[in-house]
Amino acid sequence: MPLRAIALAVLLSAAPPLTLAAATAAPPAGVELAKEITLSAGKSTLMRLPSPAARVAVGDAKIADVILLNPSEIYMLGKTTGATNLIVWNRANQATVIDITVGLDTAALRAQFTELFPNERDIRITVSGNSLILHGTVADSVRASQIVAVTTAYLQRNARSGNQGTAAAPDAAAQAAQAAAGGGAPTAASGAAAGAAFQAAMDPMSGLSQGGNGSSGRVVNMLSVAAPQQVMLEVKIAEVSKTLVDQLGASVGLNGSRGSWTYTMLSNLLSGNPSKIDAFNNKSGKFVTLDAQKNDGLIKVLAEPTVMAISGQEASFLAGGKIFIPVSQSNTGGIPQITLEEKEYGIAVKFTPTVLDNGRINLRVSPEVSELNREGIGVAATGSTATAILPSFTTRRASTTVQLFDGQSFAIGGLIKNNVTSSIKAFPGLGEIPILGALFRSSDFQNDRTELVFIVTPHLAQPLPADHKLPTDDYVQPSRVDFFLNGKMEGKPSAAPAPQPAPSGGDH
Repeated sequence: MPLRAIALAVLLSAAPPLTLAAATAAPPAGVELAKEITLSAGKSTLMRLPSPAARVAVGDAKIADVILLNPSEIYMLGKTTGATNLIVWNRANQATVIDITVGLDTAALRAQFTELFPNERDIRITVSGNSLILHGTVADSVRASQIVAVTTAYLQRNARSGNQGTAAAPDAAAQAAQAAAGGGAPTAASGAAAGAAFQAAMDPMSGLSQGGNGSSGRVVNMLSVAAPQQVMLEVKIAEVSKTLVDQLGASVGLNGSRGSWTYTMLSNLLSGNPSKIDAFNNKSGKFVTLDAQKNDGLIKVLAEPTVMAISGQEASFLAGGKIFIPVSQSNTGGIPQITLEEKEYGIAVKFTPTVLDNGRINLRVSPEVSELNREGIGVAATGSTATAILPSFTTRRASTTVQLFDGQSFAIGGLIKNNVTSSIKAFPGLGEIPILGALFRSSDFQNDRTELVFIVTPHLAQPLPADHKLPTDDYVQPSRVDFFLNGKMEGKPSAAPAPQPAPSGGDH
């Protein structure tokens, strides 16, 4: 037996047969139409005919091979993805036209899905030319990104092998799934990779741009996620800032005469405080002035913004205001122009959550608290004596990526600052005299202490009930008597109605 016949017999022994018994429908005279036959690239099949055939012809031999083994059997092999047709003539010279579509083989891909995702039983694959359409329902977004990554790796390997091999490398697929989920230990880097993969995977239009020139195929993602994928973030920004200032200064004027000489000593080392103590001798003109100040300042900031976002999408929150800062720019003629630059201040939060497997949440968060500085910055233009006061800001900001579970709280940033500043101005020599030297020097001491912490707590959000209580529900508008005479900003809440007595039991 020739080698070609032996090889063909081996292929046919494993190929499932096709039949045309139910394929004919309303043919015109002399032509019999059949339904479409779908083949997998790189795989063959055997079709048995209901009546003996005399000859066959295929439209495009690059897409499929067709061999008439005997009058009742046709061997077909899918070579590459595409569409063509087959014409079969019987002995009466009547023709049957059969449409052939060759698509990607998904048997190996389905086997990998079963191995890698045993709990995901609703993944469906539809072949469209050299593209794969994924649809069904998965448990969470991580599974969706893993499935898309495995499918993309399968298509890439299939394209490199020229659509001849049908089994994608299991190691490559497993690595793709692990990379999509940030496999291994839960780290910020792996979670960030999962977040980036999720954003691309969960966008149905992103799959349409994969594949470049189309030869490597495309993945169209139509998967839906069953688990709740909305994350509510609670941020607490707590700051306590304390300032202690002690100042003491003196001004002394002494004079005297001896013979024809007159001696005068003036020491003006005041600290510039408005509170002073003066002692003046009317006869001699001698005087002593002391000024002192003790200033204690305390600032407490507690901000608790809350914002919600869909997994993989960025959300932002701002409670504050905007200010416009003049900025000098030069045009083409060299004449400076002043434009206004917008600057936001207040309490702001930007975060991007990604829900991972086992309830983990990858969180990229940037909280910020900024406020206008009361003093500002004085700026004087060249050649002008006018001084403009530009606003300045005091800003506390943190930006990081963390992974934590639902309800866990992490301190993502903090600051402990203790600044001590002291300065002494003194008359040389006299300022070093014990006790009396205080009249010839000025002392300034300042101590600044600041403690700051950022705490974030994510929650997997669930819908609120329709009767959820709002902060304004308990507000009662005051009457005119309460507002004008009693000075009250809120009225008294109305008394709750008394409960109705339960009906007595028994029949009447």
